[in-house]
Amino acid sequence: MDTVKLGRTGLTTAKTGFGALPIQRVGMAEAERILRKAFDGGVNFFDTARAYSDSEEKIGRALGDARGKIILATKTGAPNAEGFWSHLETSLTLLKADTVDIYQFHNISPHPRPGDASGLYEAALEAKRQGKIRFIGITAHRLQTARDAVESGLYDTLQFPFSYLSSEEEGALVALCREKNVGFIAMKALSGGLIIDARAAYAFMAQHDNVLPIWGIQRERELDEFLALQGNPPVPDDTVRERIEADCAALSGAFCRGCGYCMPCPAEILIHMCARMSLLIRRSPSAQHLSEQSQAMMGRIRDCTRCGQCAAKCPYGLDTPNLLAKNYEDYQAIVSGKVTI
Repeated sequence: MDTVKLGRTGLTTAKTGFGALPIQRVGMAEAERILRKAFDGGVNFFDTARAYSDSEEKIGRALGDARGKIILATKTGAPNAEGFWSHLETSLTLLKADTVDIYQFHNISPHPRPGDASGLYEAALEAKRQGKIRFIGITAHRLQTARDAVESGLYDTLQFPFSYLSSEEEGALVALCREKNVGFIAMKALSGGLIIDARAAYAFMAQHDNVLPIWGIQRERELDEFLALQGNPPVPDDTVRERIEADCAALSGAFCRGCGYCMPCPAEILIHMCARMSLLIRRSPSAQHLSEQSQAMMGRIRDCTRCGQCAAKCPYGLDTPNLLAKNYEDYQAIVSGKVTI
């Protein structure tokens, strides 16, 4: 079985990590069964967040008795120390754990640091002193935030989008983490659902021995696929390389990473949310994305003037206005019932 060492943490995990955002969409009993099957199949790294509704509770109920055999990572998006402690205590209770192995600041930019007004980093150090967390990590969608965090020396791990659709700059970030001995946890290893060839995705990740992909798993058949690959790791042969090349040519212009570089929008469109709604609504609880508030948010796309400012600011070269239009069309089809999810 392939394993990954997460930088200076010394934590060693199976190459298959479990991303627990999608299990919000399934019932408690089914989630417990999938999580337990993952553990029984050799998965020992489980990533969740305070923001993922009942995901932490599901992990706690399924794996509370396996605490010494698994690595738990969760996140806080709290803006201050008071919120930090509230989130941490809630996470520990729901996860049925005394300690979180990796406690991550959830997409906070700029990254928390000692002496800033938030008090977040000092809270993390105190939680570590108390034994409630073991290592301090951070998640990011912005390249500059990620680079700054890694260069700062303050963080043991970085979680960042990475797949075979990633740019050279994102590949350089992986190399920087190796240089700085920071563990690299790859979110969106399937590019939010754009990549459907798990074999090709796994073979790509196998080439990066310092990267731990956390596959967002919602269905048992998805888990089975990755467990099979874990037991018989694919190699990047000609077939895999051809698939990766074809996908890069077809899909690289359709993957909004939600980094927010495109904002603000003159038409007040929340581009970083709207341009990836087709993925969000299929990979997280759909009810919140079908609310009146979300429908109003998506309706703002009609006000797009195609001024081009967002596309000019996108570091990934996306045709953002076209991507917004496609997401709006798909969203309307879902709302009207023409498309089921």
